Amino acid sequence: MSAAVKYTLARIGLFLLVVVALWPVGMNLFLKLMVALIFSAAASFFLLRGWRDQMAEEVAAAAERRRAEKERLRSALAGDDHPVEGDPRP
Repeated sequence: MSAAVKYTLARIGLFLLVVVALWPVGMNLFLKLMVALIFSAAASFFLLRGWRDQMAEEVAAAAERRRAEKERLRSALAGDDHPVEGDPRP
């Protein structure tokens, strides 16, 4: 399972946990949801740091792969690419 999926599911789970903890409190439902959103965001900043860092690394690696592939395609379209061994084209 990718780090992005784990992090997203953990954020949702943390939000739901706070909502359930606030359920018996006598507040408006909208206010409960807003408080749960704020508390779960603050808690996830500290509790889910490892998964957030892993997700950031995965995103950075994917961006680097896309950048390298884009450069390779640009050079191929410009005619700057080197022929592959065994390729019959000059």
